[in-house]
Parts: sequence; C-alpha cells; structure tokens
Amino acid sequence: MVDPRFPGGTSAAVAAEIRALAPLVDLEIVGIETAMFRDRRVNADLEDAIADAGLELRWSPSVVRADTIVFHNPSCLKFDVALPVRFSCSTAVLVTHENFLRPGDTESFDVAHCLSLIESRLVCTSRWLAPVSPLNRRGVETWLEQTGAPWEATPFDWFNICDMPIRPPTERPRDLRGRHSRPGLEKFPPMEVMLRHFPPHAEGVVILGGDGFLSEPDSVPVHWDLRRFGETDVSRFLEEIDFFVYFTHPLWRESFGRVIAEAIAAGKMVLTDPATAESFGPAVVPTDANEVDGTIARFLAEPAQYVAFVKEAQDGLRRFRPEAFRSTVLAGLEGIEGRANALL
Repeated sequence: MVDPRFPGGTSAAVAAEIRALAPLVDLEIVGIETAMFRDRRVNADLEDAIADAGLELRWSPSVVRADTIVFHNPSCLKFDVALPVRFSCSTAVLVTHENFLRPGDTESFDVAHCLSLIESRLVCTSRWLAPVSPLNRRGVETWLEQTGAPWEATPFDWFNICDMPIRPPTERPRDLRGRHSRPGLEKFPPMEVMLRHFPPHAEGVVILGGDGFLSEPDSVPVHWDLRRFGETDVSRFLEEIDFFVYFTHPLWRESFGRVIAEAIAAGKMVLTDPATAESFGPAVVPTDANEVDGTIARFLAEPAQYVAFVKEAQDGLRRFRPEAFRSTVLAGLEGIEGRANALL
C-alpha cells in the first residue's frame, strides 16, 4: 500500500522491494491517492518495477484483504482528513520511511493523525511499525514510549535495498565537491554552512536539486554550478565529483539516506553528520560541519587512502543488497506473523 507518486527515495526503495519480493510472495500493489501528491504522475521507476514483475497497480479499492498488509510512508497522509479504503488482515506493518521525531525529539510530522487515519479503517490481529535505520528506530521507539500508541516496533529494520551498479573510485581524487537531493528546505543546511562546505578554493562545485538557491540568484556564489532537481541524471552528476558532501537542515535528518548509497556505489567518498552516517557505519566519513575542508584535504594528500576507503565502503553496501533484504525482512515477517497467528 503506497501513494506511488512520491518523487524521491521512497518510491525507489519500494520499486527495489517489488523486484526483490515479487518472485517469492503473492504480492499485490495497492495505490492510494493522497493530498500530498495530488496531480502528480506515478513515479517512473515504481511504474517500471510493477510492470516488470507482471503486476498491476490497483487504485483505492473499497476493501483490501490479505494475510499481511504493508503500508509505506504513512507521512503521506498528513494533509488528508479521511482514508477511503478499509483494511482487513492478520498482520499490519507500517514502514516508517519518514523519521517520527526531529532532532530534539519534537514530532517530525503529525504522526498521530496519519496513524489514526489508518487505525480507523484497519481490522487486524497485530500491528507493527517497521523502522528503516537505527536512527529511525530510536525515533519510533521514543514516540511509542511517549504516546502509548497501539503499535509495536518490529524487531528487524526494513532497510532500503541498495542494488546500484558499483563503479571503481578514481585513483587521483581532486577537490571536486557536490551534493544532490530533492529541493526541499529541510534537505539543506543554512547558507553559511553551505559556503563552508563548498568554498571558492574547491576545484569544482556541483549542486543538483538547488532549485531554492536559483530563486535568489544574486545570493549564489559564482563558483557554484547549480542545477534543478532532475536536470541532470544522477549517475552523470556523480561522475563530475569525487567528494559527496551531504548535510541537511539542523532540525531535520534523513531516515535512511538513499542518496548516500548512490554516491558510495558510484565510487565517491561521502562526508555527512554522525547521525546520518549511522545507517552506513564505516562506509561514510562522519564529521562535524566545520571539519569538511580538513577532511577533504587529508584524503587529497593521500590518494591511496581515498581509494581504500571508498572500496571498503562499497563492500559495506552488500548488507543492503536484495538477497540481504529478502533474508532479513521475510524471516522477520514470518516471526511477527507467527505471533499474530498465535493470538487467533
């Protein structure tokens, strides 16, 4: 169950999931039209994945019945006042693609409202929230403790599948820096931080998804190559840089960070804040926003260390491959389904 018109990493994650699970389970894809994505078309990657699996997208049926129903990204309901679909299942799982809490433990979106819409239309034996990363899990578990909501956190993470082509790192890294994301304000740190991350002495700076900066061109440094979201193919953009520098607004964090996995797979070194880095462990360089320049300088002075770091980072992506997802998530589902069946 998903609004398939989401333009970012959620749809890419669901598309990869469909490709991984369709050969192994009796899978049905149900689309729901939410106010958040009104008048947008279905994400192309998700559309292709559904077609490749020989499935059809069923839009907003009156009732959905299944052994297990998986709801993706409940935050997409935050502008809705009602949910037209009724759900009947043994096990209900909500995959929490969006962090429930912001830094400082304030609610990230109207979580209670979004979940209440589903609860009001749901008949089930057991209901679960499936975090996508360690950071995401801490927020979910803290929110459950604070609210006493009638959900449990799954004992396993419903992580993003990362099955991107692996490209070798350059053996001669240069100070070519960049970042990409959707253009939302939450995706970018304050301008003074951006200026420290992408300074004039960098050999090159490319920012894909910089639509917000383009609305005020007079405030943009002349050495920045700014491009709108989708203007350049992501794989081609990544060929133009050696260091992927990714920090977000201080009051927002990525729940998983699919863009980071894309950069690692493309053979780039990733620098980000420690909380965001946690999903990828030693595959990224966790750093303070003020240490980016010095970190890049150290690796430029030791190209062999740059190459070794990126290759090891790429090895670390194996734990997000489809086979790892299948073994972790399907086994996890069997466990929680078994608990539901024991209650019948």
